[in-house]
Amino acid sequence: MERSLTLELVRVTEAAALASARWMGLGKKDEADDAATTAMRKEFENVPMDGTVVIGEGEMDEAPMLYIGEKLGQGVAPAVDVAVDPLEGTNIVAKGTWGAISVIAVADKGNLLHAPDMYMEKIAVGPKAVGKIDINAPIKDNLKAVAQAQGKDISDLVAIVLERDRHQKIIHEIREAGARIRLISDGDVAAAINTAFEDTGVDILFGSGGAPEGVLAAVALKCMGGEIQGKLLPQNAEEVERCKRMGLVNPYQVLHMDDLVKGDDAIFAATGVTDGELLQGVRIQGTRATTHSVVMRAKTGTIRFIEGTHRLERKPRLVL
Repeated sequence: MERSLTLELVRVTEAAALASARWMGLGKKDEADDAATTAMRKEFENVPMDGTVVIGEGEMDEAPMLYIGEKLGQGVAPAVDVAVDPLEGTNIVAKGTWGAISVIAVADKGNLLHAPDMYMEKIAVGPKAVGKIDINAPIKDNLKAVAQAQGKDISDLVAIVLERDRHQKIIHEIREAGARIRLISDGDVAAAINTAFEDTGVDILFGSGGAPEGVLAAVALKCMGGEIQGKLLPQNAEEVERCKRMGLVNPYQVLHMDDLVKGDDAIFAATGVTDGELLQGVRIQGTRATTHSVVMRAKTGTIRFIEGTHRLERKPRLVL
């Protein structure tokens, strides 16, 4: 992939973030998501790539925009798989709370797992703890391994977990082991990424969330030298069969980094919609707005933070 594609993808996440930020705190999550999706789709028309959505807003008959199988870009090389979440944290934006982002990940065609829309159990860590975790091991053993890898006591570790009833056992075991917990309402892509940045204060992610979000997080962590492991959690025979149709012979196998994103080249871009540990949210002042984004490339390991100032009256394509 051309490195110039990194900046093109940031323009796409910026557009989605700017559009959805108008709905912050208004209690209308569907409208916020629609604004982000529409803006993202329009901006993709300017991107020089031949993209196919492998993780999107749903199947073609379920989502009018950014559906799985949809073609994106100008139809020129490179040919890439595209994973999108125009607004990760629709509830966050509706409530005006912490950590909503707009996200894109791309990889060479055929290199992203076509993750079915179901739950995935996940564990994620930053570069210092790569190779030390095991999704099948007890919580306490993983915490011990991460603490040792980072030169910390378990009591110094912070685990990040979605606040859900299904996670009560995990939460109890983390506390019993002596580690601290940061509970979040939504947004486990951002949570997984935060494990790779020491300034966020997050050391490890536990728990289950969406499988598509697991692939997005895997691309980011591959760029940063971190690690995520996952196991799909099909709830019925229909979901098991869907996994098999998507190429997963054993739906219950442990999915490692190279199962989630193959190859040595991938790009991840995200723009903050509301303030988070890593990215600031959109600031709108009249006809001007500022954005804060991160873009990374696995091939080079380069991570760039980009602050943008936008004159909204000159962006007629942007949905406001």
